[in-house]
Amino acid sequence: MANALSNLARLARAGFVMAQYGVRFVPEKIPTPFALKLASALTAPVRVVSGLFRSKRSRRARVADALGKLGPSYIKLGQFMATRADVIGPDLAADLSVLQDKMKPFAQARARASIEAALGGTLEAYFSAFGPAIAAASIAQVHRATTLEAGNRGAARDVAVKILRPGIEKRFRQDLDSFFFAARQIERFHKPSRRLRPLAVVDNLRETTELEMDLRLEAAAISEMADNIAQDTGFRVPQVDWHRTAKRVLTLEWIEGIPIGNTAALREAGHDTRALGMTVLQSFLRHAMRDGFFHADMHQGNLLVEPDGTVVAVDFGIMGRLTAIEQRFLAEILFGLITRDYARAARVHFDAGYVPSHQSVAVFAQAMRAIGEPIHGRTADEISMAELLGQLFAYTEIFDMETRPELILLQKSMVIVEGVARGLDPELNLWTAAEPIARTWLEENMGAAAALKDAREGAGEVGKLITHLPRLAQRAERAGEALQRLADGGVKLDEKSVAQVRAPNRADVAGRVALWIGALALAALAVMQYLEM
Repeated sequence: MANALSNLARLARAGFVMAQYGVRFVPEKIPTPFALKLASALTAPVRVVSGLFRSKRSRRARVADALGKLGPSYIKLGQFMATRADVIGPDLAADLSVLQDKMKPFAQARARASIEAALGGTLEAYFSAFGPAIAAASIAQVHRATTLEAGNRGAARDVAVKILRPGIEKRFRQDLDSFFFAARQIERFHKPSRRLRPLAVVDNLRETTELEMDLRLEAAAISEMADNIAQDTGFRVPQVDWHRTAKRVLTLEWIEGIPIGNTAALREAGHDTRALGMTVLQSFLRHAMRDGFFHADMHQGNLLVEPDGTVVAVDFGIMGRLTAIEQRFLAEILFGLITRDYARAARVHFDAGYVPSHQSVAVFAQAMRAIGEPIHGRTADEISMAELLGQLFAYTEIFDMETRPELILLQKSMVIVEGVARGLDPELNLWTAAEPIARTWLEENMGAAAALKDAREGAGEVGKLITHLPRLAQRAERAGEALQRLADGGVKLDEKSVAQVRAPNRADVAGRVALWIGALALAALAVMQYLEM
């Protein structure tokens, strides 16, 4: 009860702050649940009074101000919900898509204390110089430092040191508890929202933030991606200084480069911005489709261009993973839309389980055609991945598609990467860039090469099976003996169970089936127990 009251208090405060800044989180065309109508009525005076004194700032700026006042977890929630236009509407999603994760840095003394507590010993035991914060976000801030001279773990070098905010874990736990509380109430009392799986969405947010607040995992992600892209050109990641890395402190190689958003400086330095745009987009697609592991926050502030034109990604706090099913889904969707094979693009939705089997593949293919044809009739600079995703979202309710939490980060990341690539080359043709990546994946995983690979692996499995045949035959003989003993002795049920099975209540078919399943389960357990003897 006390926990529920605490959650209600925190959510009430959030509601009042939103009202104070004139922010509405329920789209105009979506019916408002009764609880939110009540909250809206209670906060109406706040909106009216604050509106009289509120500066003439844009709605986008007011959204950013409100979330900034509510704190780090709400900023993360806002960035997360920017991908959910189907939930909050396209207008608010657009406002949140440019939300900047910038906060006031915490004191230098607290940064020193955090490093010494995390690494042990004094700060001077690890760094010969340690500067003030150069960037501060909701979860952590970054300092530039210099390691010790030669003779103590190598030559001195410049590094970037990332430090978690003091007390950030507790703050996130409290706010996430409130988010879960709200999601449970939504699923319980507002049936139309259940399809959107709010609990799953919040749980996905929880997973990403928990990973983001253990900097050892970020270091491991950088190391894993470095292995994945070792043979690639034009894109790399920083080296990790494992000696100066712990759960709350991460030390990386310092990257000297031009921010990728500064196109004027890039051109002045002689870089080909069109080529850089293609590198960014194709690198992301390659990581997602080929590796199933991608940087999920590749905005302009997290990409630098080195003097030789290599793009270097930083800030690996949010990473995305795709299973083989999602990798195929992405490749098939892109390739199907590129080649206008809408039946193929539709079929992969059903194969992946994203569209319920009772729906029509042909009708869904028709919907995919409605999305794809207008794209092929427009110039390259008019094609928007964000618009494409918006149209896909629009069909989710029509075809009873549930939210797929595993694709949320992918969808968000594709929109961000599109914006970065278009900033470098406004005429970049997304489909021209994506086609060779998708084709290569399909050839390697679905074509003749994949068949040969499967055949080799299958031969190996057959070999393993042959070596295990004597043991399998012995087990089969023992299983036969156990089944014979069961057949001779029968399965014993108590009198109450027998009475229930024979009960004349014909309406309770499910109950009878359950009892027989229980009886069969007893038999299976008896067999397994005998085999383990």
